[in-house]
Amino acid sequence: MSDRPILQVWGAEHRFDDRMILRGVDLKVRQGEIYALLGPNGAGKSTLVRAVCGRLKLTGGEVALDDKDPWSNPAARRVVGVVPQDLALYPHLTVRENLETFGRLSGVKGRALQDAVRQALRLTRTEDREHAPVGHLSGGYKRRVNIGAAILHQPKLLILDEPTVGVDIDARAALDSVIRALRDMGTAVLVVTHDLDQAGGLADRVGFLREGRKVLEGAPHALIEQAFGAEMEILVELSVEADAATEAALAGEGLTRREGDGLWTRLDAGGYAAAGRLDKRLRRAGVVPREIRVREPSLQNLFTLVAEWRRAA
Repeated sequence: MSDRPILQVWGAEHRFDDRMILRGVDLKVRQGEIYALLGPNGAGKSTLVRAVCGRLKLTGGEVALDDKDPWSNPAARRVVGVVPQDLALYPHLTVRENLETFGRLSGVKGRALQDAVRQALRLTRTEDREHAPVGHLSGGYKRRVNIGAAILHQPKLLILDEPTVGVDIDARAALDSVIRALRDMGTAVLVVTHDLDQAGGLADRVGFLREGRKVLEGAPHALIEQAFGAEMEILVELSVEADAATEAALAGEGLTRREGDGLWTRLDAGGYAAAGRLDKRLRRAGVVPREIRVREPSLQNLFTLVAEWRRAA
């Protein structure tokens, strides 16, 4: 990874009517780096990305793409490839036809276009589907073709907005491989995502936005180690839906229900021994877990902790 930043943001501020959307955000993404921008809805992620792409003029602060202002300089905007959350593909065209079309729209022509299409097919691992209509593909393949359409002009910065929406675990792993391959070629990658598991396993650095401010930044493992030390996460999966008595017993053990998957979780420095003691106490209280797991804390734990810091402040 090079120390040279492809993207630099200094003191980004943006006001919409009487509401501040961005409040002095600094950001730097280097050549050959994957940076994950994290935060809840309304944190300012989309506004910041629009400014980076030159689609929005900030109220205050500066943005530089390859040392140029993307708002005033069209050459700066040409170094960016954007993969939107909503698929931007023609379903009745084949994979190759889509790539050729988007290549022409990006200003790539002739022999250079054919070379770019071949490279995009190879990098996104879609060569085996190049003659299939995009509408017939799985969600994971469509996401990869979407990436291919964004890299035909060989951008120095690739921005991916929620790249794992609507894909299964296997497809997510394939997408991650594509993103890493682009990083290894020297492309700077900015991933805007709610998928904290993906961000933790993929990104070289992450940044948390909350209420328009960057509240935390760094390498995922280092941030987690700094925040939690020797603590491990204990996850409890129940066999049946919890009734009021079960919820009271779980809460009494310091467990909280996690949104999305219904698991109950807490942090504990006791690790596996603590999990064993917890299992015995729950069973004595009439709560029979289907499974109790122990794992290292994740970015989800860190994200929750950051939210608690903000509330306490």
